[in-house]
Amino acid sequence: TAMSGASNYRIFDIALKEKENISPSLLRCVFEGPEVNRMKLDAPDQRIKLLFPAGDGLITPVLNGDDWYGNYLAIPKEQRPVMRTYTLRALRTQQNEMDVEFVLHGVTGPASAWATHAKPGDAIQVVAPNAECQSDSGGYEWVPPAQMMQALLIADETALPAAVAILEQLSLHANPPRVQAFFEVPLAGDCINLDQFPFAQVHWSSRDVEHQPAHGRLLVDAVRQWVQIPAAARVAAQSLAENSLGGDVLWEQAEGASTFYAWVAAESSTVKALRRDLIGECCMDRTSVNFMAYWC
Repeated sequence: TAMSGASNYRIFDIALKEKENISPSLLRCVFEGPEVNRMKLDAPDQRIKLLFPAGDGLITPVLNGDDWYGNYLAIPKEQRPVMRTYTLRALRTQQNEMDVEFVLHGVTGPASAWATHAKPGDAIQVVAPNAECQSDSGGYEWVPPAQMMQALLIADETALPAAVAILEQLSLHANPPRVQAFFEVPLAGDCINLDQFPFAQVHWSSRDVEHQPAHGRLLVDAVRQWVQIPAAARVAAQSLAENSLGGDVLWEQAEGASTFYAWVAAESSTVKALRRDLIGECCMDRTSVNFMAYWC
């Protein structure tokens, strides 16, 4: 394909190089592949799609090309790989390596099952941004305004890799913004040490408590109790029309943030509850906040 006409995403062949347990529920997988150096990472919350073996355990490779999705759909349904969205946690093009962090929740889901059993050398495919595409690849929401002074990050464990990547990027600023962060994880042992980000005030919640709260309940309660929204980011009443893409999935981008910027990503009903509280109750200016339902 001519450089100008290169597709923004393409298929890459990758294989597991090594695994690293970050916490009881979070596993980092380092992948390598001969063309990983032709991938790009445009933002800390860059989304990619991993293709896992179908139900029979066999991998039917998706052909690379300008229309990877058409090639994917051309595979008979029962043989078609299972596609799941993940965060591209790190990219080291010189080493042809990339990192993805998996939430381990047993072997019920195809991704967790694959990550649990995978051995070095096990091959899969990934749909990732194509470095040969001159334009923006998209697939991320973290686009903070230049004048940002305060940020709010809210995530459950599925969005934690992206949220920590955002903190890493902010730590490179000469004068990082003040960050308030709310994270919910399955186990107390998943409350990883984030002391290297002194500009961030982090509130952790873990679900391994006696009353076994529903997913997202502790996160919503913590935000309700502790969130601090600067006066400049509050507005008078706004309509809470259910701006949903495709039914239940909630996805809204911040358009027009100035000194305050918020990024909220979690399970869909949790995001809906947070949106009601932040916009409906706290009067947060909806133009300064991204809401993303990472799963249903």
